[in-house]
Amino acid sequence: MGVEIQIEGLTKSFGRQLIWGDVTLTVPPGEICVMLGPSGTGKSVLLKTLIGLLKPDRGSVVIEGVDITTCSERQLYDVRKLFGVLFQDGAMFGSMNLYDNVAFPLREHTRKPESEIRSIVMEKMDLVGLLGAEGKLPGEISGGMRKRAGLARALVLDPEIVLFDEPDSGLDPVRTSFLNQLIVDLNAQIDATFLIVTHDINTARTVPDNIGLLYHRHLAMFGPREMLLSSEEPVVRQFLNAQTIGPIGMSEEKDADELEAEKGRELPPLPPIPLQLEPSTGIPRRSQRPPGEWCRTYGVTPPPGSFEPAMAMSVGG
Repeated sequence: MGVEIQIEGLTKSFGRQLIWGDVTLTVPPGEICVMLGPSGTGKSVLLKTLIGLLKPDRGSVVIEGVDITTCSERQLYDVRKLFGVLFQDGAMFGSMNLYDNVAFPLREHTRKPESEIRSIVMEKMDLVGLLGAEGKLPGEISGGMRKRAGLARALVLDPEIVLFDEPDSGLDPVRTSFLNQLIVDLNAQIDATFLIVTHDINTARTVPDNIGLLYHRHLAMFGPREMLLSSEEPVVRQFLNAQTIGPIGMSEEKDADELEAEKGRELPPLPPIPLQLEPSTGIPRRSQRPPGEWCRTYGVTPPPGSFEPAMAMSVGG
C-alpha cells in the first residue's frame, strides 16, 4: 500500500529566480498522479524536493508523519527508503550489466545474501519484461529497455512511492504506449503511490487518477483526471488539449499584443475524455474510478463522445 504525500505552501527559488511558490497538494496513497507543465516550470525540481535532494525556501513535505524539509539527516535517510525513482535517461552505470545495475541498491542499502539478491533482481526484471537481458550493458540495448531496467532498479527495495521523471522522453509513441501500460500494471500489482512528471498529453489523458499543472511559478490546478480534462480554466484547457489559443506562448506566457489579437476567436471544442487505461488483466486498480464518476458527482457534462470504447482506442492506442 502506498503512502500519502502532503505538500503545504512549498516555495523554491534559485537565487532571485522564483521557480514556484506556495504549492499545496496531497498526493493520495496508492494512486497514479501526473504532473504537467511547460518546459522550465520546475517539474523535476519538485521531484528532487520531494526526496530531499533540494531544500525549499518555505513550506513542508510530510511523509509518514515526517516533514522532510526540517527533519534530521537520519530521518531523511529512513524516509528515502520509501522511494523508488526512475530518472529521465534511466541513469544506468555504463560499466555494469543490467543485472548489477538493478542489484546495486540492494547491495548498497541491505545486507541480503547474494542468493536472495539474485531472486529479487530476477523477479523485478521479469516484472518489467527484461528476463534474458540481464547480462547486457546499457549501451547494448535500446532506450526503451534502459527505461525498463531503470524501473526494475527503482522497484528492488519494494518502495511505497515511485517517482517517474519524464519516463517517456526519447521514446517513440509505440514504446511510450508500452511503458504506460507497464506503469498501470505495476500500480495494480504493488499498489504504491506513483507520481509521474511528463510532457506527453496522451499519457496525462489516459493513465493517471489525478493530474496537476505547474504554470507561471505556481500550481495552476490539481485534482481528479476528469476534473482537469473537463476544465474551462484557460491555461488548463489549452495545455491539456494542445491548443494554440490561450495564455501559454512560445516563451511560456503570451504578451499583451498576442492576447489582444486572440480576442473574439472561438475556442476549439473540448475533445472527448478517453477511458482510463486499465491493467492488462482487465481488473480495475484499487484506486481506479468508474468512467464519468467525477462528472456525475459534481454535475459536470463531459464533452460529447467521452468514455466511449472507440474513442479510447483512437486516443490511447
